[in-house]
Amino acid sequence: MRNVLIILAHPNLANSQINQALLNAVNKNDKVTIHDLYSIYPDGVIDIDDEQEMLTNADVVIFQHPFYWYSAPAILKEWLDLVLQFNYAYGPKGEALKGKQWLTVLTTGGSKNAYSTEGHNRFTIRELLTPFDQTAHLCGMEFLPPLVAHGARNLGKSPERLKELCEQYQSFVTELQQDDFDSNTVNHLDTLNQRWEQ
Repeated sequence: MRNVLIILAHPNLANSQINQALLNAVNKNDKVTIHDLYSIYPDGVIDIDDEQEMLTNADVVIFQHPFYWYSAPAILKEWLDLVLQFNYAYGPKGEALKGKQWLTVLTTGGSKNAYSTEGHNRFTIRELLTPFDQTAHLCGMEFLPPLVAHGARNLGKSPERLKELCEQYQSFVTELQQDDFDSNTVNHLDTLNQRWEQ
């Protein structure tokens, strides 16, 4: 089985029903490490060596966070700036992350329709994640289609829908852990959600 590392970045996890539910779902999987940045680094001072060691030991890296201002909470930007160093993650000697897979798991306030060319936000989630996609590419990682929990404020009022989303997340993490996981089964999708909508 492959090791899955979940880098969690949520500044108020205790009040996030959706992120808590998602984490509880995948916490049932063996060889899944949940790494809560705000809990580990309340002072914001990131231990680069520890973080790089965790990354090196992971086969799959999942970044789970709310989609703040079309990006990520501040600590994750800081983490990316500090941890993905030249000649570690990229550059002539930077091959530590080469071949690993990157999955983004997002919660949004807006609906699925809001994230479309005709919607309020004018761009799709996949388009808005281009900087993360390119970061993964620069590091030699494979950027998988994101899993998105749209309309998080209302999702908590739909227990069946939330349960379904949690089961999908847990199921996909189980797939990612398999040595024979084939990313071609999902790479044609804009978001992982489409896999279950078809």
